[in-house]
Amino acid sequence: MAEIPVKTSVVGSYPFPGWLEFASGNLDKFGTDDIREMQEDAVVAAIQDQVRAGLDVITDGEQSRFDFNLSFYGYLDGISLESASPRRWGPPAHDQRGKHEITGELKAPRGLGAVEEFKRLKTLAPPGVALKASLPGPFTLSGRLLPNKDYPDRYAITEALLPIIQKEMEDLVEAGCREICLDEPSMSCYGHREDPARFVDIFNRTVEPVVGKTRLASHLCFGNYKGRAVGSRRAHHLFPGFLDLKVNEMHIEMATTLWQEMPLIEAVAKKMDVAIGLIDVKSYHIEDPTHLAAVIRRALEFAPADRLVVAPDCGLSQTARWAARKKLSAMVEAAHIARNAL
Repeated sequence: MAEIPVKTSVVGSYPFPGWLEFASGNLDKFGTDDIREMQEDAVVAAIQDQVRAGLDVITDGEQSRFDFNLSFYGYLDGISLESASPRRWGPPAHDQRGKHEITGELKAPRGLGAVEEFKRLKTLAPPGVALKASLPGPFTLSGRLLPNKDYPDRYAITEALLPIIQKEMEDLVEAGCREICLDEPSMSCYGHREDPARFVDIFNRTVEPVVGKTRLASHLCFGNYKGRAVGSRRAHHLFPGFLDLKVNEMHIEMATTLWQEMPLIEAVAKKMDVAIGLIDVKSYHIEDPTHLAAVIRRALEFAPADRLVVAPDCGLSQTARWAARKKLSAMVEAAHIARNAL
């Protein structure tokens, strides 16, 4: 169970500082030591914003990744990185993200970079705050790789990536990581048309080597590329199947649907901690803490306080930093209001 009643957490990503956005587009002007310094400074900024907001659990904000999962492809052998978007004009959306060809055996001899990220976070974070690392699951990571004769469909690619993710999780545990979120947004986005039991089997086989060795979390969301969803924004079709996920915490995006599926968390809370999406990362409306506290009180009708976690709907990387700061502060204030009323 959660050690703190109505614990406050985040999913993973956080906005880049403006200077990092600029620098990432001009990396040829910087040396390797300059880049390392920038990464550390960006993580310090992300940590500072999260600690100032008063969060119980923080991440490194994924400041050294250019995207939730795109950066991981740079660590994979056996693929040819796509060089240009298939659609460059018009409103930003998921179809502007192309796919990579598979050219050989899928391997990651250098790992996926998450261990280095976590070690940096552990070095820079203040004492006393819980730290979380996040990784994409193999089904989500398979989504931008094109099948070929050796990997004939997405599930075959997923199976090839599964041991790579497993190894990264084992290495994170070895590095002292006490909480890992295995993100599988593709599962929640496409669960309405696929077999949820098959997804559960993939997820559970992925985490099996670290079950009981770290706090495991999952994140059910409906897409947030450029602040836009790709899924149906409904989680009910994933249940009851997803109750069999081997996790300590299940996070469900809810703010975008104004918490219409709140009753779902009752069954989840009987088996694991449940995290509700309390703030809408796709909107620039800054939520009122008093209103959010009322939402938490409603959630407490379905889940006990020591099973309830509140977090943003998704990572905050697609939200401007000024808004992210205000939204996190409102969320934490709401949690304190709810705790004080227990």
